Parts: sequence; C-alpha cells; structure tokens
Amino acid sequence: MPRSARKITAAEWGDASHLWKGRFEGRDLGTEVTVLFFSTEEVGDGPAWHVHPYDEVFIVRQGRARFTIGAQKIDAEAGDILMGPADVPHKYESLGPGPLETTDIHLSARWIQTDLDDPELG
Repeated sequence: MPRSARKITAAEWGDASHLWKGRFEGRDLGTEVTVLFFSTEEVGDGPAWHVHPYDEVFIVRQGRARFTIGAQKIDAEAGDILMGPADVPHKYESLGPGPLETTDIHLSARWIQTDLDDPELG
C-alpha cells in the first residue's frame, strides 16, 4: 500500500523560541530517520557526552563547533558535515562567535540516547 504525505508543524517539534531547537522522530512520519535541530547563542553550550546505538550525521548550518567523537576532536563550521558512528560516545559545543545551529540526523525511527559521565569533567 502506498504511503501518504505527512506533516509535523514547528509547534509539534520545536521549543517555540526564535531558535531552531527540538526534534521529531521518524516514526511520526513513517520513516526510519529521526532529526534533531540544535541552536544556541551561548559559547560553550552544546549536547553533553552521550551515545546512541545507531549512526548519527551532524550538519553544521551556522556557526562553529568543536565535536568530540570518541577520542577525536574535530572543529567544524557552517557547511561541514560529520558522522558519529553507532556506539561511539560524542558531544559538541559552540565555539562562537555568534549562534550555532546544527541539524542532527539519527539513523533510527526512534530517538535513543544514553547520557554518560563526561571523562573531561573528571
């Protein structure tokens, strides 16, 4: 049976601020991809150390960020795309100046995340 088009409004996935920040799960659209939108205007802000049981693709839409993916540290800027392999802990933070916006594509119909103690914070 053919699938039909579906819509998720910004109010359903977003945090209702002027920043693109929130997520939708692929299962809400009948697909196997979950997308998170991250935005911050604070230098040093970003997702804490965590892991997923699936690959994740990061697209830096605006700004600059330092990604830590496993033991690798990678500085990225607008237009850069990175891949975080399944089961490899990761985090990123805004380097500034200015806002950071990312689109994070989780290769899973559901968002599954395990937060971890950050080894850099002792």
